[in-house]
This record gives sequence, structure tokens and C-alpha cells, in this order.
Amino acid sequence: MPLLKKISHIGNSLGLILDRPVCEMIGIDEDTVVELIAEGGALVVRPVKAASVARVRASARKVMKAHRSTLKKLATS
Repeated sequence: MPLLKKISHIGNSLGLILDRPVCEMIGIDEDTVVELIAEGGALVVRPVKAASVARVRASARKVMKAHRSTLKKLATS
């Protein structure tokens, strides 16, 4: 049976509160990075593996280091 939830205001955004049993079912907690995908009118929330997060962070650091001056100019303009 589907679980029905209501979208809530959280600051200037909208949020969905996930109950602990739902989080336990899919193996996530407050430290889990999730991937959000829109598929056919549905929102899929999927945990991202820690190794994937580490690779993305390493890649971002490399890009930021290589393009530091350009990024700084964009940030101040």
C-alpha cells in the first residue's frame, strides 16, 4: 500500500519529511547523499554510494583548482 505524505514549507523551499521506517527500508540516514531523478512524473530518491561521492568531490576540487581565477571573477561579477 502506498504511503501518502504532504509536502511542507521549509524556509523558502518545499520539503518532504521521510519517516524513520522509510529511511531504514532504503538504508539511508541524515548523512546519506541522495540522487533525485524525475521519471515519468515520479520522483525517485536513491542513495549514492560513498565512493561515488568521493569521486565527484575530487573532480570538483580539481576543476576548481584549475579554474580558480575564472571562478573567482564569475563570483564577483
